[in-house]
Amino acid sequence: MSPHSLRETIASRPVVLDGGLATLLERHGHDLSSDLWSARLLLDDPAAIEAAHREFFAAGAEVATTASYQVSFEGFGAAGADRDEVETLLRRSVALAAAARDAAAPDGWVAASVGPYGAALADGSEYRGDYDLDVDGLRAFHRPRLDVLASTVGEGADVLAVETIPCLAEVEAVLAELDGTGIPAWLSLSAADGRTRAGEPLEEAFAMAADVAEVLAVGVNCTTPVDARDAVQLAGPHGPVVVYPNSGQSWNAETREWEGRSDFTAQDVDAWVVSGARLVGGCCRVGPEDVTALRTTLGA
Repeated sequence: MSPHSLRETIASRPVVLDGGLATLLERHGHDLSSDLWSARLLLDDPAAIEAAHREFFAAGAEVATTASYQVSFEGFGAAGADRDEVETLLRRSVALAAAARDAAAPDGWVAASVGPYGAALADGSEYRGDYDLDVDGLRAFHRPRLDVLASTVGEGADVLAVETIPCLAEVEAVLAELDGTGIPAWLSLSAADGRTRAGEPLEEAFAMAADVAEVLAVGVNCTTPVDARDAVQLAGPHGPVVVYPNSGQSWNAETREWEGRSDFTAQDVDAWVVSGARLVGGCCRVGPEDVTALRTTLGA
C-alpha cells in the first residue's frame, strides 16, 4: 500500500502496529546478546526475521517494523562489514518485511526502522540521551542510513519509523534530515514522566515536528504503558499520535537482561485513542498474543 493511503487510514481509524521483533526472535531460541542485537540475523538467518514478521501479521498487526533498528554503518563497521554490505543489510531488512506483508497481509504496510544513535553505541544510551555528539554530529550519523532507507519508500517500505529518540538534539537532527525530502515518517521518542530520557520537556519535541510536513505522527515507544498514557496526552494536540510501549519491564544494559514484571494490557489503548492515538502497538516484550488482544480492543 502507499504512504498516502496510510495517512488517509490513520485519519479515519487507529492502525495496529506489530510488537517487539527481538522479543519474538528470542522466544524462538535466537541468541541476540551481541551488540548487533536482532540485526545480526539479517546476516545469519534472514528467514527467521521474515517468519517473525509473518507471525505478527497473522496475529493482527497491520504494520511490520523492519529489523534495521540496530543497523548502522558504524555498528556493523566495527564488526567488519564495509559500507556496501551495510547498505545491503538495510535494504534486506525492508525486503524481508515486504515479503512477509505481501504473503500474509497484502493490505498492510512496512515501516523502515530508523533507530537512534544510542542503538549504534549498544550501551543503553537511547534510554539516557547522554550523547557525545551535537546536532551536526547526529545529522552526519543519521544521514547515510536515512538516505538508504528513504530510497526504499515506494519500493517495499511505506514509511520511516524514526524511533526511541531520547533527546531534543537528536529530534532536531532527524527532523532537519527529513525536512523537504517528501518521505513520510513517524517520530517516536523514549520518554519517562512527561520528559525525554535526557530530562527535557517532551511536548517541545512534538512541537518541533509540527513544522515538518513529512512527519505523519508523533509519539512514544519503548516506554512503560503508564508513561505512554501521559505522553499521548501531550502529543495529541500536535496531530496523529503513534504509541507502542514496552511491556512495563526495564532493560538493564549492564546485565543485558529484562527486569520487573509485565503490565502491558490491551485495555490501555482506550485512553490512548481518546487522546489521539492512531498508530498503536507494542515494543519490547510485547508478543503476537498482545497484538491480537490489542486488535480486538480496537475493533480493527
